[in-house]
Amino acid sequence: MNILEAALLLILLIAASAFVSCAELALASARKIKLQILAKEGNTRALDVIHMQQHPGSFITVVQIILNAVAILAGSIGEAAVRPYLYRLADRPDGWTATLLSLLSFLLITGSFILLADLVPKRFAMTRPERVAVRVVRPMLLLIFLLKPFVWIFDGLANLIFRLLHIDTARKEQLTSEDIYAVVDAGAQAGVIKQQEHYLIENIFDMQQRTVTSTMSTREHIVYFDKNAAPDHIMHIMAEKPHRKFLVCDGDLERVIGYIESHTLLTLFIQEQSLRLTDKRMLRKVLFIPDTLSLYDVLETFKNSGEDFAVVVNEYALVVGIVTLKDVMSIVMGELVNTEEEQQIIRRTDGTWLVDGTTPLEDVMRALDIDTFPNAENYETIAGFMMYALRKIPKRTDFAEYGGYKFEIIDTENFKIDQLLVTRQTNPETSD
Repeated sequence: MNILEAALLLILLIAASAFVSCAELALASARKIKLQILAKEGNTRALDVIHMQQHPGSFITVVQIILNAVAILAGSIGEAAVRPYLYRLADRPDGWTATLLSLLSFLLITGSFILLADLVPKRFAMTRPERVAVRVVRPMLLLIFLLKPFVWIFDGLANLIFRLLHIDTARKEQLTSEDIYAVVDAGAQAGVIKQQEHYLIENIFDMQQRTVTSTMSTREHIVYFDKNAAPDHIMHIMAEKPHRKFLVCDGDLERVIGYIESHTLLTLFIQEQSLRLTDKRMLRKVLFIPDTLSLYDVLETFKNSGEDFAVVVNEYALVVGIVTLKDVMSIVMGELVNTEEEQQIIRRTDGTWLVDGTTPLEDVMRALDIDTFPNAENYETIAGFMMYALRKIPKRTDFAEYGGYKFEIIDTENFKIDQLLVTRQTNPETSD
């Protein structure tokens, strides 16, 4: 074989190896979501790629057979054709010169295959895996068909080994919330997703983790009327604490009989100059929900019931708070909602934070960039964390240190933590 024939055969082997290397990486790394989009657009080859990814044994076997066969052939041809040509150029060398020329011929052949048959095609496939995959899938199916006996033998032996080792080789395409978080973060960093959109997506996933108690109005803030309350008392309370809805109870909060809407009550009062809270024209049936529901469950309950207001009860059937649709949506919209309510977390100019005691842990973790709190299943607010950390009834000036921050109580009322001062510590490694 002369040098021209050898060079031509080596070029063909490099081309074959390059195609198989490119196909291997493209078929393995093509993303299922993008392939499904291509399939919906009418590209049937995308379905072939998805099927091949679900059963990768055949194409991996073909890839290895071809790559190994090409490598053996290239070594034989390069050794048989290139080295004698180099010897002739060096006028039949001997000793160390012959060894050096043999090494040079090896490096020429190996380097050509590494560069042209491996690096270049694989890097090309990495840049656009889906586009390459749909173009090479049909030729790969043809190769699988032509090499079917070898595929059956080697793939069967590989499957036997995996069964003996009890290893599941099925490719699982399970998309978790962590995967979506990572994609959203990458999109935000690349500028594809706006910061507000990133914020909304994270909050939507938080709804499945946060319980209703993290956003409800707690028991001490509930304004309610006794069913026998006098009109003057009702009007005075409504003027002092204006709300859209008020609970109506038979004596106390544990005996809620319904709720009224302020505009309906005022309309009837103007028309009839009298009030009777048990009047069926304005007393509405109240929705009760357990305090264990997630915010997502609360949203579904509101949707199914047609209500936007509910009373939250605990396992002892005691009323612990009320929640509205606006409360739930404020968790999703967060800072994007303009409200007149005072913020629960306020950052001061000196780098410290004023935090309301009822602030949910999730909001504190986000504001302070803390990954987790210890044994967080035992409490839901920052006040709960302080009581858990202090192991006593809290009082002013008590503090706890965690996550590189000092949490100091600066205001209490009837054993309740009203406000904390959070200060970043200069030596956080000793604070937990």
